Amino acid sequence: MPFDGVSLVDHRSVLGELARSGYSDVWTSETDGTDGFTPLALAAAWEPGLRLGVAIAPAYTRGPALLAQTAASMAEAAPGRFVLGLGTSSDVIVRRWNGIEFAEPYRRARDTLRFLRRALAGERVSERYDTFEVQGFRLSRPPEQVPPLYLAALRPGMLRLAGREADGVIINWLSAGDVATVVPEVGEGTPVVARIFVCPTEDAELARSIGRRMIAAYLNVEVYAEFHRWLGRGPALAAMWSAWGTGDRAGALAAIPDEVVDDLLVHGSYASCRAHLRRYVDNGVTVPVVALVPAGGDLLDQVRGLAPSGEDG
Repeated sequence: MPFDGVSLVDHRSVLGELARSGYSDVWTSETDGTDGFTPLALAAAWEPGLRLGVAIAPAYTRGPALLAQTAASMAEAAPGRFVLGLGTSSDVIVRRWNGIEFAEPYRRARDTLRFLRRALAGERVSERYDTFEVQGFRLSRPPEQVPPLYLAALRPGMLRLAGREADGVIINWLSAGDVATVVPEVGEGTPVVARIFVCPTEDAELARSIGRRMIAAYLNVEVYAEFHRWLGRGPALAAMWSAWGTGDRAGALAAIPDEVVDDLLVHGSYASCRAHLRRYVDNGVTVPVVALVPAGGDLLDQVRGLAPSGEDG
């Protein structure tokens, strides 16, 4: 959440439908729409049976103390039901949109995790980390139930950091088959949250057209380009990157193969979408998060059609 085309104040009925249909969680992101926490605060008040997570809050765009305060507030509003997903985000969001230097992302993520562990436990923190310094900060309202800290990760270094120091890992923009490559880097026993883009339409050409635009927007960002090179998708995406680099946006879209779209965007009938989501779970995802991509139709019908309580499982 939030769902496209639905005002925040109108999400209450959608959240109720999610709970009735068997969904366990709602997750937010933080890019260029709502912030990651306001929709969850509303959900905490409106639907007390759902677990709430942000995937992700950037480690750069709030100061360490403010990030701890925000997480503690959500943990107090939804005790035992909130997960803080932390990530480095990207150069576009951090530097170009927020005017903050995007430096040493691995260390920034590690330092922020370590600071939050202490701060959310109610400790007084005075420490010089590699990427920031905190002197004399202590939460005056530490949460009674400290929220789990999940780390968004793409390539091996960050995936291994998540396995060592976070309570879970968040993965994004990958196929069901890619999960089998990613999860071993994290290690056994770590919860794995995956944001999975789902476009429930049987019009394959429409879905692929939508998917191409999404892939071009994301996978030309360097962190995602490097991720897909590591996954072995470099040859399939080389023509797209080349066209994009010369400013040929139409050529970049046309260069994305159907099989890449079909791997990265779940589409088809409700039954086939649920079966595709199941493959993510079979390969190691413990929390598949449906990022609904609208292609027309009624939102609540789509929520019900994709629900875990769907008639064919």
